[in-house]
Amino acid sequence: MLLATCGSVKKAGPTIAVSGPPGSGKTTYARRLARDLGLEYYSAGMIFRELAREKGLSLEELNRIASEDPRIDMEIDSRTLKIGCKGGVVVEGHLVAWVLGSVADVRIYVTAPLDVRVKRIVAREKRPVEEVYRETVLREYMQWRRFLDYYGIDANSLHIFNLVVDTGYLGLEEAYQLIRGYVCSALRGRGYRVEGCGGPGKA
Repeated sequence: MLLATCGSVKKAGPTIAVSGPPGSGKTTYARRLARDLGLEYYSAGMIFRELAREKGLSLEELNRIASEDPRIDMEIDSRTLKIGCKGGVVVEGHLVAWVLGSVADVRIYVTAPLDVRVKRIVAREKRPVEEVYRETVLREYMQWRRFLDYYGIDANSLHIFNLVVDTGYLGLEEAYQLIRGYVCSALRGRGYRVEGCGGPGKA
């Protein structure tokens, strides 16, 4: 993990990080988790789009700049950390669990076999299988490479996660209930009382 810290900032509630590769289902689960637990939802994609708007650039233009200028990714990571330090949030993105480090109260990794994930993306975006496959593999490699180069972190190592869920072998509802049940149990164990979890817990 990065040596993430919030300094003297007091969090308003729990911070949940949901990471995983494209097509794993992480966005679906993170959005639903935020809604059901009464927390705010953020994603790395939202932060990237916000930065593009501020700079007056298209997503394609900012992507091109980011491929050559590490300051773009570092700015996104900095904003992600600020959101995590606010608390009362579910933050989702391929690498957010590493960015948030110990700031996150619960770190969930959602995955699925590559062929399953590619099929999901193809069905969602109506694009050719070969194109999606190449793009997905390249995107995952670039994400892994940048974290290794910028922070010396191997994002293929999952030891930082509290829960790893392979959604390729579970139904949508089954996987979500597993994630929600674990998150609620973990937050109660950390002394949080969270809307939607029920059961005893300290404020």
